[in-house]
Amino acid sequence: MKTFRRTKIIATLGPACEAPETLEKLLRAGADVVRLNFSHGSAEEHQARAELVRDIARRLGTHVGILADLQGPKIRVACFKGGKVTLQDGQSFDLDTALPHDDGDATQVGCSYEALPRDVKAGDKLLLNDGLIELKVKAVAGTRVHCVVTSGGVLSDHKGINKQGGGLSAPALTDKDRADLRTAVMIGADYLAISFPRSKYDILEARTLLRSEGSDMGIVAKIERADAIAKGVIEEIIEASDAIMVARGDLGVEIGDALLPHEQKRLIRLARQHNKVAITATQMMESMIENPQPTRAEVSDVANAVLDGTDAVMLSAETAAGRFPDRAVAAMARVCLEAEKYPRMRQSNHRNDQRFHKIDEAIAMSAMYIANHLPVRAIGALTETGHTPLWMSRISSGIPIFALTAHEKTCRRVTLLRGVYPISFSETGISDHAVLNKAIVQEFLDRKLVTQDDLVILTKGDLTGHSGATNALKISSVRDVLATAA
Repeated sequence: MKTFRRTKIIATLGPACEAPETLEKLLRAGADVVRLNFSHGSAEEHQARAELVRDIARRLGTHVGILADLQGPKIRVACFKGGKVTLQDGQSFDLDTALPHDDGDATQVGCSYEALPRDVKAGDKLLLNDGLIELKVKAVAGTRVHCVVTSGGVLSDHKGINKQGGGLSAPALTDKDRADLRTAVMIGADYLAISFPRSKYDILEARTLLRSEGSDMGIVAKIERADAIAKGVIEEIIEASDAIMVARGDLGVEIGDALLPHEQKRLIRLARQHNKVAITATQMMESMIENPQPTRAEVSDVANAVLDGTDAVMLSAETAAGRFPDRAVAAMARVCLEAEKYPRMRQSNHRNDQRFHKIDEAIAMSAMYIANHLPVRAIGALTETGHTPLWMSRISSGIPIFALTAHEKTCRRVTLLRGVYPISFSETGISDHAVLNKAIVQEFLDRKLVTQDDLVILTKGDLTGHSGATNALKISSVRDVLATAA
């Protein structure tokens, strides 16, 4: 019987996997969702990549989700006359939003973010180039921020700027992001990632823009700012989103690396408590950009994210620009499978002390508790939108959840859900529930997912084809389902 990996893998597309044969290897190795990084490339390039992914997925008989990741307000230094400078500890160095773009030198550099002088004050710490260079603000005068270098190094063109502790007021959606959002809708992406949201209002703005374009794609809030993890703020962001991404690069810079592991665990836990999806990202297998095997530390990092309960783990430069893109996916899949064997990964106290407010929600929770206390081989959830399998996937279990749906969009949407596997299935013309049950288990048998002696759980609604109508749960052996409909 096939072993199912519950944790999903997101692979970022880029030059390293441009060739169709390489992209096919990537999908075969286990990529469930591909990421289109709108920080790079044109709309035409992203559309071509999306079409190629879907062509290959159809040929392989599988479903692959597409995540469109908006660039957001990257706050960067401008350019240096020689391309880079070396900053020494203790020297003065200024950031000036009015300095000509290419006039940077060892004493000053321009900045793309005009509000920087308003957002900082004496004593603040600015972190450049992913935290490798540290500046302490001494004073602000007009457009110029006077700093002293507290941790020097080489600084080159267009490196990012973060403020330790957060507080930079740049809006999450830029004009470029709004244009890219329309491209994502045109492509038919399944999820849209919003970079650097500060509050729920950034998510709600994106939701409004999507609806105005006629799209209901899922929204992923990338948690990258210290402001976003404040108590009360993060809960509202999660509630407004469909998923969150623990984007450990910028977040780690803003809050400090020592606090990052705790925040990762807290954010994943909060997402699951709110019945939302969690993605863990950044440098998960960074060494595989150049090497064919991950380090032991990277293996432990991925495994710990799985043990934390993340729905998905993400590869960035490893697959977009690395030398071994398919091997990076295969290595991540291998680590996830082993981590999922730990006994605690099949135990859950999720919502034991809470009331349910919807019938379909109660059916989903009941199915999982039953499945965890009986020798069930598979769960089949007939679904229109994917909500029932989403609720099911919040319960830790080793039992695969098969989302059966006639909608290609729903098939791709559930590729991000932990432990959920899409099956294209149409109940059109089947009004007899015994016949419908038989059709579902026959689908399982045809795919070699179960045997006739296995126990299965099936959930569906009396009114098939209607969203939110799941109100029935059946527990039976495959053999008995077949006999009942004979």
